[in-house]
Amino acid sequence: MKYIKFILVGFVFGIVLTKSEAVSWYRIYEMFQFQSFHMFGIIMVAVVTGVIGVQLIKRNNVKDYTGAPIKIEDKEKGFARYIIGGTLFGLGWAMVGSCPGPIFILLGAGFWGAGVILLGALLGTYIYGLLKDILPH
Repeated sequence: MKYIKFILVGFVFGIVLTKSEAVSWYRIYEMFQFQSFHMFGIIMVAVVTGVIGVQLIKRNNVKDYTGAPIKIEDKEKGFARYIIGGTLFGLGWAMVGSCPGPIFILLGAGFWGAGVILLGALLGTYIYGLLKDILPH
């Protein structure tokens, strides 16, 4: 029962993504074809919300659910890793028509084909774990 609030937030997040059509293959296809602003608008709102949230956490010394302070370390400056990682992420997203975020939402909505996406995400994570020491970080 201690973690019920996290489950409830996950349900609300899933409902919001579903109702905003952010999990729709058609909306993702429109985005990559530059035919609609819909998904770009959702992504921009998410980025702005994330920036505000991170700044509030950093400036107000927010604590996590165990009472420990949340520390967000600055990342090393780099270029290649962001270009390579962003390209791979974008290609995967475009090829399957789904961001990894809503995989479980799609499964919960009965789109069983998302299971293939989940397997691909798990395989990609496993391969990254094998190669992480030789990749640019």
